[in-house]
Amino acid sequence: MEFFVQMKESALTSLGLFWMAFWAFGLGYLVSSMIQVFVTKEKMKSAMGESSAKSVGLGTFFGFISSSCSFAALSTSRALFVKGAGLIPSLAFLLSSTNLVVELGIVISMFMGWQFVVGEYVGGILLILSMWILVKLTLTKKLEKEARSKADKENDENIDDSEDLSFIKKFKSKESWQKVYKNYVMEWSMVWKDVTIGFTVAGVIATFVPKIFFETLFIGSGLEDPSFFHILAQAAIGPIAAFFTFIGSMGNIPLAAVLFNNGVSFAGVMAFIFSDLVVLPVLRIQSKYYGKKMAFYIAAIFFVSLVISSILLHYGFYFFDLLPELKENMSLKDRTYFKIDSNFYFNILFIFLSIFFFVKSKKSLTLIKFKTEPILNSFLILSVLWLLFGLGLSIMSFS
Repeated sequence: MEFFVQMKESALTSLGLFWMAFWAFGLGYLVSSMIQVFVTKEKMKSAMGESSAKSVGLGTFFGFISSSCSFAALSTSRALFVKGAGLIPSLAFLLSSTNLVVELGIVISMFMGWQFVVGEYVGGILLILSMWILVKLTLTKKLEKEARSKADKENDENIDDSEDLSFIKKFKSKESWQKVYKNYVMEWSMVWKDVTIGFTVAGVIATFVPKIFFETLFIGSGLEDPSFFHILAQAAIGPIAAFFTFIGSMGNIPLAAVLFNNGVSFAGVMAFIFSDLVVLPVLRIQSKYYGKKMAFYIAAIFFVSLVISSILLHYGFYFFDLLPELKENMSLKDRTYFKIDSNFYFNILFIFLSIFFFVKSKKSLTLIKFKTEPILNSFLILSVLWLLFGLGLSIMSFS
């Protein structure tokens, strides 16, 4: 039956996409974990009280060296805000920690090419600048005061005040390396659900959804020379589409590749990638932290900022004739993923490293409790069942 053939192709595509990106995830999380342990965070809590260029710059820098997980970044950003940081530096940290991190750029390069990597980092800066201007123009003292009061009540001190040791002493310390192992596993534990769902959905979309769907949803997709209205519409539709995926930035990358492969413009794809902080679970968490008014205010600011940034990126690349071109051989379901090459050996290396890190950190992780999310877990169960059944069909076809 055609459905089961497509189901098999979908599962293999999803697993192939993950196999292609696994070592990139591992390398990024290892670098991120080492930076988080060996770089002190004291300045993060002492020099960000004003919305000055210095404070915003520090917020951006500390976000850059912090986690790429949206949910971890939300908690840290709230803790900074509670400890006296201004809203703008706190939001700069949040945007930077989810858009300017190493591992995200690595994963994007695996699927989409250098233009999207450059777009991610340049766009991250544009996002922060746009947010800064918009908040300066629109934020009232009353709303900020109410949000800070709400955040004070919900504060759970998520920022870890580590011992003030020099870099050399930390690097030689077994305790510091134990924290590296722990952080590496925690990075995976915070995103594996999003990643599983994201890659599964990417495989389903790449296999089952016809190109006409994207041309209808993203107005003007597939056109060689889309008008400004088409670019604006796609940049606005990107975050709306992302809102209903419930998936973070890392899980959204294969979906973004699917969108690009189906003719969505550079602006529309970048807007989709930037939208990890306007999805429903993030809005719910922000509401708990700051109250509904501030949560919707932040979401609106981020939405406008990412649309503006995506359009500026698109026309900036267009001006220099650098817009990425869709190639005929880029179809996700037609790629060969499982072969003996450098990617294979890198994956084997990080499989062993991941097992080693998990074993070394398992005892310390027994004290960590992760919040359950019924909606996300339901999608996770469906994704796992889909992959297992599709993989079973593939095994049967080879036997």
